[in-house]
Amino acid sequence: MTQFHSARPWYRKQLFLAIAGALACSGAPALAQDSVVTQPDGASAEATNLDTVVVTANKRVENVRDVGASISVIGERQLENLGAVSLSDYAAFIPGLQVQNDGGPGLTRVSLRGIAALSSGATVSTYIDEVPVGSSGIYQGASTLMLDLLPYDISRVEVLRGPQGTLYGAGAIGGLLKYVTREPDLSTTEARVGVGVRSVQGGDQALNLRFGASVPLKDDRLGLRMSFARNEIAAFTDNAVDGRENINGGSQLGARTALSWDGDVVDMDFGVLHQRIRSDDRAGVALDPDTQRPLFGDDDDLAWQPRPFSKELTLVSLGLDWELGWGNFISATGWSQSDTLDQIDSTVQFGEVADGILGLPEPGSSFVRYRYDMDKITQEFRLQSKGGGTFEWMVGAFYTKEDALQSQFAWLGQRDGTPLPAPYDDMFGTLAIINLPSTYKEYALFANGSWRFGERFKIDAGLRQARNDQWFSQNVPTGILAPIGDTPGESSEDVFTWSISPQYRFSDDVMVYARVATGYQPGGPNVALAGMPPQVDSSMLDSYEIGLKSQFADRRVTLDVSAFRIDWEDIQVASSFNGVGGLVNGGEATSEGLELSSQFRVTDALMLGLSAAYTDASIKNDFEPTVIAQADEDGNRLYDVILWTGLAGDRMPYSPKLSWTATAEYAFSTAGGLNGQVGAALRWVGKRLNDTTERQRVTAPDDPDTLLLPDDISVPLELDSYRALDLYAGIGKGNWELRAYANNVTGEKAWSTLAPMDGALSGVRSHLVGVPIQPRTFGLEIDFRF
Repeated sequence: MTQFHSARPWYRKQLFLAIAGALACSGAPALAQDSVVTQPDGASAEATNLDTVVVTANKRVENVRDVGASISVIGERQLENLGAVSLSDYAAFIPGLQVQNDGGPGLTRVSLRGIAALSSGATVSTYIDEVPVGSSGIYQGASTLMLDLLPYDISRVEVLRGPQGTLYGAGAIGGLLKYVTREPDLSTTEARVGVGVRSVQGGDQALNLRFGASVPLKDDRLGLRMSFARNEIAAFTDNAVDGRENINGGSQLGARTALSWDGDVVDMDFGVLHQRIRSDDRAGVALDPDTQRPLFGDDDDLAWQPRPFSKELTLVSLGLDWELGWGNFISATGWSQSDTLDQIDSTVQFGEVADGILGLPEPGSSFVRYRYDMDKITQEFRLQSKGGGTFEWMVGAFYTKEDALQSQFAWLGQRDGTPLPAPYDDMFGTLAIINLPSTYKEYALFANGSWRFGERFKIDAGLRQARNDQWFSQNVPTGILAPIGDTPGESSEDVFTWSISPQYRFSDDVMVYARVATGYQPGGPNVALAGMPPQVDSSMLDSYEIGLKSQFADRRVTLDVSAFRIDWEDIQVASSFNGVGGLVNGGEATSEGLELSSQFRVTDALMLGLSAAYTDASIKNDFEPTVIAQADEDGNRLYDVILWTGLAGDRMPYSPKLSWTATAEYAFSTAGGLNGQVGAALRWVGKRLNDTTERQRVTAPDDPDTLLLPDDISVPLELDSYRALDLYAGIGKGNWELRAYANNVTGEKAWSTLAPMDGALSGVRSHLVGVPIQPRTFGLEIDFRF
């Protein structure tokens, strides 16, 4: 999404250029250790399963404790216990993961280890099984519209921290988020139906329904799995403008069909998945810009225009595993189509055009509607050796192509939402229509090897050579603010990434590892705006990590620790002036931290856990400035505006220095054959900043040392720390189970994101919008299996 920075009226250009630039800006600037969370039916099972959790981090099925990398796993049972319906519901259980919710499921920003998304490109890659989803380019709002999958029929969620460029390619500069779906059962018929209800403090109640079934079509050969889930979004925010209550309702829907064939030589998997999110509006609270206190009520926002959001994803995947005797040939094919609509209320930013430019008696109202449409195909081939030998190897090739369109429509009307009076409506009602078609192609070759030296020492290494070719065009078919015409651009880049990870096992239960890895975030052709380069280069990152994975006390205790340092250069950042926005390569940043995860099985029934992350992520030096020449109507250069969008020492946005989560679960059985568990999670998130510092300087033309005005500095907003307590309980017998949960039991008031609302003409700050963390929520679920 486009973020509108405050304007400086004393060096304002014509509004035409200001708003046209804002609309042409591509998408929004954002602005372990091994933490295994298992979900068995009882505590003793949890202790047993703790050492057998498998992951596919290295594109092989491996015990998570044998992988020399920081991985966290959230399983199906844990998701159910928490009543999770979006990423923000379980992010606190993964050290180093930060999820910012911008008002509803799907309006999501994700970062790992302080590698925040400062541009429109994502820094965390998303996979569903073997297939990448989401855009690798910079014109689909990937940083603010991360896939927020409704986690039903999901076996587990794997989160890999640190760059994963050698095996997962573009966009995995900060890490990987991988959804692993449930496979069809080839031998047993099973089905499950469930229903649940949730209630949000001060808001609505919502119903959810789910169904899943697995049917063997041919014993031990062919199986079919089908699932469907629908979740209503319980609304809780009101609109102070028109008095409407509970405006942020909506629904999530997920459906999936999967076929699995287990042959003597060839195994195949075919799946079709569909996910849909629809929201009537977004959650938000209008805050005083000085005190950050609610202006009207604890749950009241200011919205003059509707803010609907919808996102649909259809994914078709085909996997093949051909047994060659000495190795395996693997093919992973994917096709996905995503369609997103996101409408924002831009009344504060653009409504003052009505009185400030057109001379009408009062400000107007405005909205900007964004549409993102993308077709993506991916194909990966891998040839790999059998596992368990002295030397394991893998070679592969990868190809992807994205055909995408971002379209933008900006409208201006009267304050009450009606059209402008004639003749202004025909002349100025449509501020701009802009289309940004784009294509992204990537080709890559990669290789990975693992050498074992005796029983204790192993080295993993990998490399990847990739090339991306991109094209886009800035097309303005109509409108009064942007110049009519088509402005194409293209770019090509060759990128090399590598990784190496030595590991030493002191015993079966203690392993230390080190990992050095690189990653990249693709650049691309830039929008055609004054002061912006024609192309933004890839961001590159070097990561250094050491870690310990250990179990002791008869494997009743696990203690896993990792320390890391990340050097990030050529950071892609959004730079804007008076709404004119594009991307530039800003500079360098570092992130250093420590992550810890521990679990303690006190008894066969009681399990305690703790995960924590300390992250110090900051800008290393002032970002490279953008120089924007200002001229009069005759083209005579009057002065220059020099803009820095980040200064040395700035903390990375939404990256707390400290966060932790403590958990406890007690399992029990009754004489009547009932089995159940009760659990709690206390999560704490430290203070964060919503952005980096912006400095604007006005100088004589081509003379940066001659200041015409003092520097104007905008500092980021600070979000206070918070803690929240979640409780859950479940009981069942035979084929039924009843679960209850209470999230944010104490009703903690805190903000997931903060954003200033400033006029594009005057620069006057109207208010802040704070998106609250989920209020106190109670839920009850019942499931039948047969």
